[in-house]
Amino acid sequence: MVDIVVIFDFDKTIIDCDSDNWVLDELGATKLFNQLLPTMPWNPLMDRMMKELHSQGTKIEDIKAVLKRTPIHPRIIQAIKSAYALGCDLKIVSDANAFFIETILKHHGLREYFSEINTNPGFVDEEGRLRIFPHHDFTQSPHGCHHPCPPNMCKGTVIERIQASMSMKGKKTIIYLGDGVGDFCPSLKLGDGDYVMPRKNFPVWDLICENRRLIKAEICEWSNGEEFEHVLLHVINRISIDRNNSDNTARLYSIDCKLQTLPGAAQEKAFSHALYVPH
Repeated sequence: MVDIVVIFDFDKTIIDCDSDNWVLDELGATKLFNQLLPTMPWNPLMDRMMKELHSQGTKIEDIKAVLKRTPIHPRIIQAIKSAYALGCDLKIVSDANAFFIETILKHHGLREYFSEINTNPGFVDEEGRLRIFPHHDFTQSPHGCHHPCPPNMCKGTVIERIQASMSMKGKKTIIYLGDGVGDFCPSLKLGDGDYVMPRKNFPVWDLICENRRLIKAEICEWSNGEEFEHVLLHVINRISIDRNNSDNTARLYSIDCKLQTLPGAAQEKAFSHALYVPH
């Protein structure tokens, strides 16, 4: 099933919070951050906050300890492992930063499952201070996207690069999961046969609902960790069935991914077709 590429956002998708806010809240730096926010772009401000914390004696191990407590639903951990075991190529496209993402994934034993992480650079310098920089240097040249992407990262551009690299390797299907306004642009880059999994009642869900005619991919929403796992594995199974049955007998197994249209019993029956890899 190497022909399926699953691309995840990170904050409020894989983890159940915003990693920047989580770290600042846990280390008692939220008040200063909020005071400075009107005066600085987000990434330079996060870099400044790491400098402030370092000057106050906060160590990298203190930051790591906070990151290891980041809330993540156990079914999402299992879903990632299951998708990998089923042969999917897993990637991350996130407006968090490399240090936060790597630390959290390694803590949960998940780093090895991802072939690629696209995010803002974050690393520890020679002074033991965490540095955070923008993915795209918007001070030199704006990325020019007209959709609601932050100035430091247009995820749609990243998706286009991934699609270009995939085009030389035969037909592949993309499943994209996200929650925020920055996940709308990459959703627009998906084509017929792809799937977008927006988190219901989050900003990207609202944008998709308002602009459904612009979305070519099939929309399969989710709300929590259990639905994240159920829907993702069902979509993977559905793609594999469609691929393996050119006579379209797989249509017998198809359901409408728009879960709110299904009564409870129908949802339960639909999910019974999902492949499951036990612990």
